[in-house]
Amino acid sequence: MTDTQLAQPHAPAGLPPLAVLERMYEVMRTVTVTDERARAEAKAGRMPAAFYPVRGLEGVCAALGAVLTPDDHLVSTYRNLADTVAKGVPLRAVIAELHGRVPGSSKGKGGTMHMHHDPSGLMATTGIVGSGLPIAAGLALGAQLDGGGRAVAVTFGDGATSIGAYHEAMNLAALWHLPLVFVCQNNMWAEHTPIAAYAPSTALAERAAAYNMAADAVDGFDPIETWRVLGAAVARARAGEGPTFVECRTYRLVGHTSSADYSYMPPAELDAALARDPAPTFRAWLADGDHVAPARLDEIDKAVDTGVDDAFDFAQSAPHPEPGAIYDDVFADRTWVEGR
Repeated sequence: MTDTQLAQPHAPAGLPPLAVLERMYEVMRTVTVTDERARAEAKAGRMPAAFYPVRGLEGVCAALGAVLTPDDHLVSTYRNLADTVAKGVPLRAVIAELHGRVPGSSKGKGGTMHMHHDPSGLMATTGIVGSGLPIAAGLALGAQLDGGGRAVAVTFGDGATSIGAYHEAMNLAALWHLPLVFVCQNNMWAEHTPIAAYAPSTALAERAAAYNMAADAVDGFDPIETWRVLGAAVARARAGEGPTFVECRTYRLVGHTSSADYSYMPPAELDAALARDPAPTFRAWLADGDHVAPARLDEIDKAVDTGVDDAFDFAQSAPHPEPGAIYDDVFADRTWVEGR
């Protein structure tokens, strides 16, 4: 990790409005508490599903959620908890899907890897590394043809930048000037492999130069700076100025999965990253800088804890899909007719 990555969040000019600051903190705290609860439930066997922790990404996802509207589209990965919460998917629907229950965002049939929630603009999450990028390119082409200024964002890890679909999507987006924001959630690990072991250049944003598209790299542990950079990228997409690649540099604070060992991480690196745990660090910055009153932050904390407990209780008491439901939602029930 670089010295820049270890710096504390600063107070740049042009802060978000108070309501946005509060919402960003709410998202970050919700993700932190939910992630810890989900890992515990998975290990205890009460959530019989693979769960991919998102600890370390809270600030990046909160910033992205703050610059997108429900009308904007988002495509995420299997490591999607923070993205879904930030995009506005109800927490009950998220946790019910993790448990494979009917009230889940995909009716309990998608599980941890395959979330979808139309009202929030969460179009898909995918279990195949890099596969979300061409999906997002297609959505961005549709947004471009429709007009109206809709932006599309796609999130992916650093490992996905070595997948062929990544390059295909980047090329098409640049060629057609699509309103697409590529958000690389660089947590420095492709499963158990450090980025320097598979990429000859770890400056991933520089790759975008080969496609002649705008690019930026940002300290993902600084949610305010990330908010600004992502906001500029979304504004560029809305204005018809083409795609942007944003590399958000963070660090994965736990293992690859809920049960994975992470002793392979260099202890000094992990300790330095843990010292910047996004939610508590942002909370301290908000309070110490008089941006949000400590009493208000306490209220948010209490509401988050209550909401997380409610979501897990709701999910664990909800029904599983009936066996016959496997045949529902497989094919469209309408046929295309020319001229309509």
